[in-house]
Amino acid sequence: MFVGRAQTLAALQAHLDAVRDAGRGRIVAVRGRRQVGKSAAVERFVEATGVPYVFTTGVYRGSTRQQLDDFAAAAGESRTPLPDAATLFASPPASWRDALGLVGVAARSGPVVVVCDELPWLAQADPSLEGVLQAVWDRTLEPLPVLLVLVGSDVTMMERLATYGRPLYGRVRELVVEPLHLGEVAQALPDRSPAQVVDSYLVVGGFPRLVTDLATSGLSTADYVRAAFADPFSPLLTTGRLVMDAEFPDAPAAAHVLSAIGADDSGHPRFSDLTPALTDPAGRKAAETAVTRALALLSGPKALVEKETPAWTGAGSRLRRYRVSDPYLRFWLRYGNKQTELVARGRADIPLGRFERDWSSWRGRSVEPLVRQSLLRLAATDPDLTEVQAVAPWWNRDAQTEVDVVATTTTTTAVLGTIKWRSARGVTPSDMTHLAHARDAVPRSSDARLAAVCRDGTRPAGADLLFTAADIVAAW
Repeated sequence: MFVGRAQTLAALQAHLDAVRDAGRGRIVAVRGRRQVGKSAAVERFVEATGVPYVFTTGVYRGSTRQQLDDFAAAAGESRTPLPDAATLFASPPASWRDALGLVGVAARSGPVVVVCDELPWLAQADPSLEGVLQAVWDRTLEPLPVLLVLVGSDVTMMERLATYGRPLYGRVRELVVEPLHLGEVAQALPDRSPAQVVDSYLVVGGFPRLVTDLATSGLSTADYVRAAFADPFSPLLTTGRLVMDAEFPDAPAAAHVLSAIGADDSGHPRFSDLTPALTDPAGRKAAETAVTRALALLSGPKALVEKETPAWTGAGSRLRRYRVSDPYLRFWLRYGNKQTELVARGRADIPLGRFERDWSSWRGRSVEPLVRQSLLRLAATDPDLTEVQAVAPWWNRDAQTEVDVVATTTTTTAVLGTIKWRSARGVTPSDMTHLAHARDAVPRSSDARLAAVCRDGTRPAGADLLFTAADIVAAW
């Protein structure tokens, strides 16, 4: 199954078109979290172009000799091999300089694409690889129609490729592959209702392997989770660990803080709720410093955590709370992170019992950021959301009053909304009465229209606007 990735494929095609039109080379660095489908997207691209290509993949802890042998084999095994590949690579190249030089010979016949997947593993075997790429690129490949695609899951290393002081500085164009978005997941699950698609997205997120596993299972989302808890090696349980191991090989403090955020009952803990995650013999102050550093990493380079502040407050507001950005990781940290060992010991009843008890309430909290993202996307085309530039939650200092949706323009609150993701009923008139009272609490909201957001249903009394799961999916 291959769905979505229209933007990624279009971007790669645009780079290839530029290479073909100008007759000059281009380097594209493709990065993204492990398991998001970078390799599959790039492979789909090269197979569809009809242009000769070589697609080589780095081997973890493989020797340079092994990597070069694999490169030579890949040159002749692609669906559209490099011109004269059998002759050029009759003997495996002795070095990366030789291998890339042979690519230059092949490119004299016309455009070629070279994909180096898992570049960090290639560079681990040969630390001089970046320098060799730069030298061969400048002297041989750049004047030729070569599209060099460098792919890696080590996001930090891939980001550094283009930074000042590195060999490829000024030569690399970057492309980020994100997890599948809600609309692409809907394409993969065409037989499910919008509400069922949203439920699925909250569990498997946009990880293609999980989306495919769910789609081919034929199970409902809840039954898919139940089946996964019966198998400690199910993708639903193992993918989260793969991602965590890849993201935090040397940052255990950040991993602990991320786990604490995901496991928190509220789904969006405050800073003070996170300090117990890092107990420090030096005292609370040291723990707070460690949490601050961990959050800077998680919300910055890792992009795994979102910091929320109430609408109409600045980024420096002390009224802040934190939420795991990725839907699947949010699910896994809640239900799978510390439960896999129980499943392996035959005690799947414990995590499954937790899921059965609070899935409905957890789903209601987890859908909130997705709803806000979707409404912001709808603002580009929906006349009811004209001029809306931001959608955020709002809460007061003692957290006694909270509003799920505050859609703001540059000067005023356009819409206040309540999200009720119940299975049996939508937003009630009582819910709308409570929301109406919030006009007096939320800044600049005296003329705000009131919106009800639910899985499905009709517009309740007191609501000016209604958004259902169908609208949330259509936004993507």
